[in-house]
Amino acid sequence: MSIQNNVQTVKEFFAAIGSGDRGALLALVAEDIEWIIPGKDWPLAGTRRGHAGLADLLETASKSIETSTEPREFVAQGDRVLVVGFAEGRIKATNKTFEDDWIFAITVRDGRLTSIREYVDTQALARAAAMTGPESAEGRPDDGSDLRAS
Repeated sequence: MSIQNNVQTVKEFFAAIGSGDRGALLALVAEDIEWIIPGKDWPLAGTRRGHAGLADLLETASKSIETSTEPREFVAQGDRVLVVGFAEGRIKATNKTFEDDWIFAITVRDGRLTSIREYVDTQALARAAAMTGPESAEGRPDDGSDLRAS
């Protein structure tokens, strides 16, 4: 497939996520898709494989967070599409909000997404998920404590 087709497929994937169209989403991903979110101690972190893994990730996300995602830039070469975007949302357990700049590194083969590696602002999400601490309305520490060396 052409680079333009790969970018279009990725745009359709984000549109399906945004609209909650699970059928369209599954039609755009390979049966053996691998979705990696680096990190630990975060419900969405880890590696998920296949349609069952994707369904698990979407279910975990819907239980954990409310978010709106805005892909802003698509950079493609060969079968790789990097998507630079922004999200804002709320962690349900704490009711704290977050803003998150992110990058998805996506591989597209034969018109389907085969691999996603998601890079997110883990500090913003960790602050919003924290049950204690001095937080502003945006879920950011008011005193700069996250900047102090330990």
